[in-house]
Amino acid sequence: MSADRESVPVVYTALGDSTGVGVGAKQGGGYVARLFERIKRERAGSRLTNLCVSGATTEDLLRGQLKAAINSHPTLITLGVGINDMGHGLTADRFARNYEEIIKRLKEETSAKIVVTNIPDISYAPVVPEYARDETRRRVQAFNQKIEAIARQYQLLVVDAYSETQSIIPNRPEFFSEDGFHPSDAGYEYWAKTMWPVVKTAIGE
Repeated sequence: MSADRESVPVVYTALGDSTGVGVGAKQGGGYVARLFERIKRERAGSRLTNLCVSGATTEDLLRGQLKAAINSHPTLITLGVGINDMGHGLTADRFARNYEEIIKRLKEETSAKIVVTNIPDISYAPVVPEYARDETRRRVQAFNQKIEAIARQYQLLVVDAYSETQSIIPNRPEFFSEDGFHPSDAGYEYWAKTMWPVVKTAIGE
């Protein structure tokens, strides 16, 4: 990469749900804000448009975030969505149709590098009862299979949050906030740290 390219500011637009907003964090925000701090250190003058909304589903993204994202003329997009689709009872197939429509529009109407994060293994969240954990994990896996297939089709960069949480979360209860579901400050920091190598690759290409 040329020195000129290394100094070009990043126009970062984030799409997603409460984890992009930072629900559960006491300071520092969610993974989006923490990623942006890293981006600014690499590229002075970079800008962030955080369109994430707590409770958002893929249908909410299609209705309320997608047009604004396209109009922001981003060079980098992150997308983290799916947990609320599960909570609203969407099938994996319905989720996949919505997800692919989002990606298709972003690919057709922007020139941004797109980084997607799959769904963490939320079966370990303290609020999930023991009896529901296997079924929750099965649904997360089904949704993630759809994300991975779409990511391959559209040549997206993928952060494997699922594998990270499976291996780490059982031994790190402090990664959950007081509500027993959303990440804590430590959890968001770990999430941003996990995403950063992929995002750094995206802004360096």
